[in-house]
Amino acid sequence: MKLIRFGEPGSEKPGLIIEDKYYDVSSLVSDYNEAFFGNDGLEKLSEAVKTANLPEIDKNVRLGAALARPSKIICVGLNYKDHAAETNAAIPTEPILFFKATSAIVGPNDDLIIPKNSKKTDWEVELAIVIGKKASYVSEEKALEHIAGYVLHNDYSEREFQIERNGQWVKGKSCDTYAPIGPFIATPDEISDVHNLRLWLTVNGKTLQDGNTSNLIFNVPFMVSYISQFMTLLPGDVITTGTPAGVGLGQKPEPWYLKPGDVVELGIDGLGSSKQTAKAYTENV
Repeated sequence: MKLIRFGEPGSEKPGLIIEDKYYDVSSLVSDYNEAFFGNDGLEKLSEAVKTANLPEIDKNVRLGAALARPSKIICVGLNYKDHAAETNAAIPTEPILFFKATSAIVGPNDDLIIPKNSKKTDWEVELAIVIGKKASYVSEEKALEHIAGYVLHNDYSEREFQIERNGQWVKGKSCDTYAPIGPFIATPDEISDVHNLRLWLTVNGKTLQDGNTSNLIFNVPFMVSYISQFMTLLPGDVITTGTPAGVGLGQKPEPWYLKPGDVVELGIDGLGSSKQTAKAYTENV
């Protein structure tokens, strides 16, 4: 299945993509949240849609983030060798973990708001994992049993806040609009090989990132198992798995970053694409 959420910000409803058409399933489930994923929601929904008369939705509708706000977003840093190299960082011997505030989540095609006082807003196309079953001290062999699906994520990063302002990376990762998630969550059966997916990103039409999940340093089951040794993963939690080379910080001969008016487009095989237009922060009147 391909899960979407649609409607105005804060009022999204759950839906599905079936044979490239959008359908409203709000009569069957309330939302794609912890309760849904944790109570066999995917299996129940799969059965229910077989006999349900679902209303079709106009495909021009705004898509929200593909899941309701989770308990946490856990990020894996420097998980592609080429990205570690372009940032002059050592190859990690264990996954580097950090958090991204869930208040950063927006729809896949919503505007990117460059934060107040930001000079170094950067892009990062990433494969994200959605947890489907509570996971604590999970073995690598059983890790895939705890995955509900996969989703496209742009892990926007403010490099000055992240690197030059002391403390943890979370400051540079958590600004509002820094986590567009979607367009849809694909259940694992939709993805033939999660470790062989092309992921790409362009800025103003120029391809800057063009990688493949076959180059992950730490693979999907290892990441789920590893993280579960340190914290309980709850249904609906998101693990975002790192980005390949081509970020602004790694551009040659000099790094460069997003400015108002720039258009960022990105995608992953089997997970669709998204598009964000950068806008300057303005005070709410």
